[in-house]
Amino acid sequence: MKTFFFNLRLSYEECRPLYLGTVQNLIVRTDTGERVQLPVVNLRPFVEMQGLKGRFRLIVNEYNKIHSLERVN
Repeated sequence: MKTFFFNLRLSYEECRPLYLGTVQNLIVRTDTGERVQLPVVNLRPFVEMQGLKGRFRLIVNEYNKIHSLERVN
């Protein structure tokens, strides 16, 4: 398993495409500078009235499939 940490800061308006279906994936830059593509369906539970903000931990398996994604702040 591999662990990635990253920060997100999107306003509520910037999150609208996540729900409208116009965006299927979001690419984030991890603390180590790597780019990771996430299906937006995994981020939807973290969207609040203020938007999508926080520090996250992503764990993927040996096939780069998501094992877990959680907010850690």
